[in-house]
Amino acid sequence: MSIRHVVAAAAPALLIGSGLAKPAAAHASVAAGGVGGSGRVGATAFALLGLISVVIGGLARARSAGRVGSGSGRAGAMVAVVLGLTSMVLSVLHLAETTEGFGTGQGRAGAIVGLVLGLIGTNVGGLTLARCRRTG
Repeated sequence: MSIRHVVAAAAPALLIGSGLAKPAAAHASVAAGGVGGSGRVGATAFALLGLISVVIGGLARARSAGRVGSGSGRAGAMVAVVLGLTSMVLSVLHLAETTEGFGTGQGRAGAIVGLVLGLIGTNVGGLTLARCRRTG
């Protein structure tokens, strides 16, 4: 897998995180909205990013086991790892920048879901990569 594929997979993920962020001059408090925009929007985007990494990792794992299609599933595993890590980093940044608790509309619960789904997607992708290395 070339670096071109990894960059192509990471670029949309970074655009989701940084493209939805508000400029500091446009809003008095960046901490009120977190990293991904106005509360729930960014956290939901990060959770969806994590969910996509879990789905891609699962499909790559099935492909590497020979259940779906042909091939090793290595490319899908790399994409799942990159998307999962991106989801985790953006979710942690969102959690660090929100100031209020649950139920306030800042998306803390969504960021936690994004963190967990990113962790699962990264692990599934890593397990698939390990299987690809073992089988050749």
